[in-house]
Amino acid sequence: MNGPDPNATYPLPHHHKLVFLKSIIQNPNIIVGDYTYYDDLEDPHNFEKNVLYHFDFIGDKLIIGKFCSIASGVKFIMNGGNHETKPISSFPFEIFGNGWERIADKVAYPFKGDTVVENDVWIGTEAVIMPGVRVGNGAVIASKSVVAKDVPDYAIVAGNPAVVVKMRFTEEQIQQLLTIAWWNWSGEKISRNLHLIHSTDIDALAVCQ
Repeated sequence: MNGPDPNATYPLPHHHKLVFLKSIIQNPNIIVGDYTYYDDLEDPHNFEKNVLYHFDFIGDKLIIGKFCSIASGVKFIMNGGNHETKPISSFPFEIFGNGWERIADKVAYPFKGDTVVENDVWIGTEAVIMPGVRVGNGAVIASKSVVAKDVPDYAIVAGNPAVVVKMRFTEEQIQQLLTIAWWNWSGEKISRNLHLIHSTDIDALAVCQ
């Protein structure tokens, strides 16, 4: 056997609060890779409800890679939640009309680009990811962290705002792992080398490329 079907909705047949996320996504601006799962304490269909201020007319994307583990209550704040901070007031007067729309051509809301979560990322319960952030491959985000800036590959971050607590591997090992990129292997190759992927022997895994 070469692992579960990446297109399955419920990879654990008797546990319907965990889903392979790509199978339930409706929004075309949310892109999710194979095997990434979301586990919700109530209903995994809450995921898109937790992608906040994601307006079609802005066009920003939430891109999540393969083999990510996303816990209940994780929230993604998208660019539609941004307000201007350079003017005296941050209040969005123009959206309320009735004469206030006359300043619409002077409004320039901050746009921080797409939000990207790379591969093999673990995001703990109720963490919040802010707009335009890149979370690197193999990173770990502690529960209730607020991630306001990019997270390096294989970093563990925690806090509000989240800061790097430690790196999971040395810089040399991280470069090896990024070169190996096991998450892009076929299901058959992953299954054949699972004992190494689930080990600490990076050199042995590198031989399997």
